[in-house]
Amino acid sequence: MTELENINPNVYKKCEDRKLTKDDEDEDVADPFDEREIFDLIRNINDPEHPLTLEELHVLEQSLITVDNAKNTVHILFTPTIPHCSMATLIGLSIRVKLLRALPPRFKVSVEINPGTHASEHAVNKQLTDKERVAAALENTHLMEVINQCIGAPLK
Repeated sequence: MTELENINPNVYKKCEDRKLTKDDEDEDVADPFDEREIFDLIRNINDPEHPLTLEELHVLEQSLITVDNAKNTVHILFTPTIPHCSMATLIGLSIRVKLLRALPPRFKVSVEINPGTHASEHAVNKQLTDKERVAAALENTHLMEVINQCIGAPLK
């Protein structure tokens, strides 16, 4: 087994679940996607190294999500727990796959490392924005097993 890079990560309190209103449940009311809804879709992705969610590690924060319904775009910035995290690409792919599976196909999803938070942010961002590299990664059976474990039900 490989050694953990971040043996003792900081763990943060999860935010409260969003309270649903009658309008949220009414199919006749126009309900554009917002940052909180996107955050709720991805907040429980499991970290590949720890039995914690990306929200609990502050890898994902609602304030780093941008949604533009008019342009059909969702942009996510994520913050690795350490500047040399070797799991950053896997985390980015997990976020991207979760959103691609959950959102209508009209949305263009982009996932990037929060600027200044990773030693190789440009290289990782290049991998995450390259359609051919992402497609090739998603054809890798072993990698998809790991991604599916991350985006599956919470480990707790």
